[in-house]
Amino acid sequence: MAAAQDNLLCRSFSWAAEVGARLMGSMPVICYGSRVRDSTDFLQRIDEDQELPELLADAFEFDVRRKGGGESPRLASGIPLEGIAGDFTGGMFYLCGIAGSPRSVLYASSEGDAGIIATDLRETLMLVVGFPYWRDSLKYSAGGDLSAMKSATAFLCRDMMADRPAIEAEQSRVAEALCVPLETPSVLVARLHAAVKRAGPDFDFIDDTGEYGSLFGAFPPSHNRSWQ
Repeated sequence: MAAAQDNLLCRSFSWAAEVGARLMGSMPVICYGSRVRDSTDFLQRIDEDQELPELLADAFEFDVRRKGGGESPRLASGIPLEGIAGDFTGGMFYLCGIAGSPRSVLYASSEGDAGIIATDLRETLMLVVGFPYWRDSLKYSAGGDLSAMKSATAFLCRDMMADRPAIEAEQSRVAEALCVPLETPSVLVARLHAAVKRAGPDFDFIDDTGEYGSLFGAFPPSHNRSWQ
């Protein structure tokens, strides 16, 4: 019963008192069709669904139609990169490694920041669908502090529900189509924090403009005056 209540996702994140009461958990998803196994299968499933590419782009800023990565993107280690999606701001998502092997996902922003955000594409889709405002949790992380990210997440969830009232229905639509669970923002942010923090120098991202910085932003949540 407690897990079911937690599965209200951001709706229960209205204020700090409720944030503390949230439990770890995930929302069960009814899957249609076979389960997706790897990045190729995920991308094929998205491509074969007439509605998914537009919905992923519009609601979750994961646009598989924006696969081009200009300015010679590369990793310092020489590990291959494959651009798989972009966002409205010019950021790009990349699979790292050779097709057929385990491939982490790197996000490179248009502002010169980059880093690993997930161990694979499935985990990435769980993040972008389960908590579309994940970028701002990094921006207001006070240099990579998990407690700061969780504090920002409470406010971001409130903002998200106000900005996009239909988000829960859109999350369910995508999760069912791709057979991925809808985990709570607190779980997703903790996993995101761990992914960014543990990535080593092999995943330092470079393009023709130079080497990118960390995804962890310097600002604490208190820097955002609308959250006062």
